[in-house]
Amino acid sequence: MGWVSAGDGYEIALIEGRVAARPTAGRAAGRRLKSLPKQLRDHPEVERLRRLAEWLDRHAEACLSQVDTWMVSSLPVPTGLVAEVWPDEAWRSVLRDLVVVGDDPDEPGFLRDVTAEGELRVVNLDGETVRLSPATVTLPHPVLLSDLADLREFAAELGVVQRVEQIHRSTWEKPDDLAEQATQVTEFAGAKFTSRFGLAARATSLGYRVSGGYATCTVRDAGCTVEASVWIGEPYWDGDTETGGLSWNDRGGRPLPLREVGPVAWSEGMRMAAALYAGRTVEEGTDA
Repeated sequence: MGWVSAGDGYEIALIEGRVAARPTAGRAAGRRLKSLPKQLRDHPEVERLRRLAEWLDRHAEACLSQVDTWMVSSLPVPTGLVAEVWPDEAWRSVLRDLVVVGDDPDEPGFLRDVTAEGELRVVNLDGETVRLSPATVTLPHPVLLSDLADLREFAAELGVVQRVEQIHRSTWEKPDDLAEQATQVTEFAGAKFTSRFGLAARATSLGYRVSGGYATCTVRDAGCTVEASVWIGEPYWDGDTETGGLSWNDRGGRPLPLREVGPVAWSEGMRMAAALYAGRTVEEGTDA
């Protein structure tokens, strides 16, 4: 966005999300000022750019949230849609360098560019840039990537930085020796907190929903919607509390046997439980 006139003797522009000003005359003409002059702070054009900056921030957050949802759920996204949003910097900065797969799920690669015609340019694990034109493209959850270790190593070589946490996302694989009737994981139960409100605040700050006495996350796994939940204490109780077990329910609220929980739902549920557990009160001393 270019510089626009604002008042007598000044121009303003939106630079890195903030309104900047520069004089148009005098010795400092054309030189960006460190702060807005007092006479510009309430100028209509300055207020317009501030509102634009706020909208751009909300737009960027919405793009990040949407792409994160696509990745966590491994949803196939129409390639035409990706091509349509790619020119938008907010979308492009989130999508670029994510691992994607086209028609062949065994050929993942890092998304580097998209043409207006919907052709994807992807760098594969051989270091080659390949061109793909699938009807849909998938951003796989990392627990589904068999080449995850190789992708992490190659990403380090390329200097890849993902805005959506994908290949460096914490993952948990479901054990094969689960009891047939088991419906709860207690690995992260018993984490003590001095305040139930504090534990609830931790859950929401991590992006999880608090409903009743539970912290929850909803995941779409293999076409099914599953909700993982961890007990965090009675609502409105502000005394000491501790985390309970982790369980999963289907869309109708039926508790799922652990053997029926899909790999993505399992990993995301364990990730939530571990993140809550990490904020526990740790006792000091030799008996801690």
